[in-house]
Parts: sequence; structure tokens; C-alpha cells
Amino acid sequence: MQTQATTNRFGERVRAARRLAGLSQRETANRVGVTAMAISKYETGKMIPSSGVLLRLAEALGVDVEFFLRPCAVRVEAPAFRRHPRLSERDRKRAEAAAAEWIERYLETEQLAGSKATASHLPRQRYRVTSPEDAEAASERLRKRWGLGEGPIASMIDLLEDHGVRVGVISLPEKVDAMVFRIDGGAPVMALRESIPGDRQRFSVAHDLGHLVISYGEEIEEEATCHRFAAAFLVPAPTARRELGTRRSELSLLELHHLKHKYGMSMAAWIKRARELGIVSDRYARRLLALFKKEGWDRCEPGSQVPAERPARMEQIVIRLVQEGTIGPGRASELLGRPWDEFVQERSEDSGDLPIVAGL
Repeated sequence: MQTQATTNRFGERVRAARRLAGLSQRETANRVGVTAMAISKYETGKMIPSSGVLLRLAEALGVDVEFFLRPCAVRVEAPAFRRHPRLSERDRKRAEAAAAEWIERYLETEQLAGSKATASHLPRQRYRVTSPEDAEAASERLRKRWGLGEGPIASMIDLLEDHGVRVGVISLPEKVDAMVFRIDGGAPVMALRESIPGDRQRFSVAHDLGHLVISYGEEIEEEATCHRFAAAFLVPAPTARRELGTRRSELSLLELHHLKHKYGMSMAAWIKRARELGIVSDRYARRLLALFKKEGWDRCEPGSQVPAERPARMEQIVIRLVQEGTIGPGRASELLGRPWDEFVQERSEDSGDLPIVAGL
């Protein structure tokens, strides 16, 4: 006999799957062949579908039936986004559902391995920011706290994973580059959209790191503050002046391309960084950025691209579980959210055809 708690949990899972698919209740009902009222009753725990409807519901929403039966339902707390200004409410809910589904699999993986994320090394008290200069100071304090000096950061994702932030690269709506949120009453989590250039990805990581460590003054705009924090974290002011000089009349595209690859920050972001530090004039920066837009470089910058980074921690745990015989390829596929064979093939190619799981 179904308990009300079980029915309510099932309803939450249906709602999560629907939002993950980016569908309304009416659109879902049309695909399943039931009424929108029935979908509403499933989601509110007032009714459980028959086995036939359950199968159609899973197919319509692009999930396995087991998705509805998972005992763990993670709530995304206090999400913040690096996003397009016109993000719809539907896409916002879809992003939150995608992040919740991924972090559920991450937590399952940790539970199977008896492993927990490194204790968070984020500051206990957020840095108070009431001006652009405060954002610069906040990035400097965090770099000092983490012992980073003023040089390039090899991997932003490795840095965050090493400091207790769970990071994932997942399928998110096109207008969301990244989102950061809390789970379990405060554990920090960051989800990044797949298939974006490495320099844009790194800036998104640094931007959302700002959301985790900054406390905003009443008159300050949050997104602009996090942009300033991100640029200063990737390229501290003394470093920018050392690379570019204290005052310039012009910047070379070849120079900007080199710095983009050295620091993993886009050419456009370097131009803006030079402007905000007074290295180039506002007029010159606007002219150069206008050229980027005219040439389509605001969408894809000229020259070679910075490779995207990939989180390693969750994948490493899954590989260990398979290697030790704790789980098989089928369960590994569920945890990874993709076929195990496909994952093995891709990672083997990345590592020079090394076998992912060693056989003795």
C-alpha cells in the first residue's frame, strides 16, 4: 500500500522530470494521452498513474521509470545564474531541475563509495562589497587565502573541486552559462553548461565563485560586481599592468590572443580589464569591442580557442567503484548519465588509449 509520503515523493519526481524536459503540464498531458488535471494530480500526490500511463510518462519526459522511484530528491537552494538577461521562467526551472538531477547522481556516487567532498575552504564570512574596488579587494583576499599568488590559474574547475565545491558540466538551457547553489543546508555546488569555449567557461566559474563569497551592498548591482570579481580573480590588477603596461593607446590582437591562452580569459575580457584599470581609454575600448561585434568575434573570437575544462572528481569515483567491483557498467551508466562504453571510449582516447579499468 502506498503511503502519502511515497505518493508525495513520486509527485515531486514527476514535476522534476517535467521541468527537466522543459514542458508545461498541458504539453506533458498531450504527449502522454491524459488530461492536464491528471498531470497536476500526479505532481501534487493526489493520484498515482497506472503502469501503462507510467511507461508513457517516462517516455514523454525522456527518463527511465526508475527516475520516479529514486528515494533521494535534492532541493536546489538559493540558485544564482550567469545567464542571458531574458532568461524565461520555464528555462530557469529547467536549469534547476537539470542541476538537481545531476547532483542527485553525484551524491549517490559518493554514498556508494563512502566518500565526501573536501570540506569547503570558502570563507565563513562573505566579503562585503560596496564598490568595484571592493570586488578587486575580495578577489585579492581569496587568492591570498588559497595561496595562488598573482600568476595564471591552471584549472578553475580543479581549483574549486580541491576547495570543496562540487562541480559538474551538464546540459543546461542555452541562455544559462552557469549556476551556483547550495544543498544540504549549505554545501556549495556549481553547474556549468556543456559545449562552451574554455575561456567563457572559466570566466563563468570565476563569476559564480563571486556569488559564493561576496556579500553585496544595497546600491551595488550583483552581476556587474561578480563580473569585476571574476576578471580580477583570473587576472589580478598588478598582473594586468605587468603584462600590458600602465598606459596604452592601442592593443594588438596577437598580444590579446597570447594573453587569452596564458590566463584562460577571453580577448574581449582582456579589453574590458584594461579599460577598468585605466590602461586604455574608455573610447578606445568601446571602438575595439565594436569591431569584435561587427566581425562576429563576440560569438567566436579569432584564432585558436581555449579548451574547455572538465570536472574529474565524480568520474574518478565511478571509475574506482567499477574497478573495485562495487558496481557494474549498467549502474555506472546510471550514475554518469551516459552509456559506460561511450564514456570509456572517450576517456581512453583522451588519455592516449590507456584502459580506463585495469585488468590483472
